[in-house]
Amino acid sequence: MIQYYPVALDLRDRLCLVVGGGPVAGAKVEGLLAAGARVTVVSPELTERLAAWAIDGQIIHRPHEYREDDLDGQQLVFSATDRREVTEAVAADARRRGLWVNAADDPAFCDFLLPSVLRRGRLVVAVSTGGASPALAARVRRDLEAYFTPEYGELVELAAEVRAELRSRAQRPGAAVWREALDRDLVGLLAEGRRDEAKARLLDRLGVTA
Repeated sequence: MIQYYPVALDLRDRLCLVVGGGPVAGAKVEGLLAAGARVTVVSPELTERLAAWAIDGQIIHRPHEYREDDLDGQQLVFSATDRREVTEAVAADARRRGLWVNAADDPAFCDFLLPSVLRRGRLVVAVSTGGASPALAARVRRDLEAYFTPEYGELVELAAEVRAELRSRAQRPGAAVWREALDRDLVGLLAEGRRDEAKARLLDRLGVTA
């Protein structure tokens, strides 16, 4: 059993190749664009959404069947096609070049997996089953949505603001103090629109004054 190493990648301006032009490819491209990647899609045909991105210049479209030279200059590779022979070729070519490759729904051809992701602003909660059951990962992620309400995104920004202010004053509460200070009561205050009170409570819990 493979033990995967979880990691978050900075893909800003990184060259990423997606092989395939269907809905699965569209989902991969959407995530890559959100991360600031520079995306090239190889496929004779595209969904309407992918075609619109190509027309707008958000992606580069190569309207042909995959060939090895499509990998030239790329840094991350995604195979999003239901044609296994294409996936096998993409994986083999990419690995021969030392490129990391992900194949949708086929862990045997993956050097990395894409977890099911819940986003609340800058807070990212990722769930993975190591490729065993993507459906279960998606279900767990859906269950977590009820706990991690939208206010958690606000809490991230509040914590970042307080942390920056304290650092400017050379005040650095320890990690354990922070963990205890960031409680659910803050989420409740933010949900009620009482941000100033939430900030005051956080400072008090951290043992500092405004």
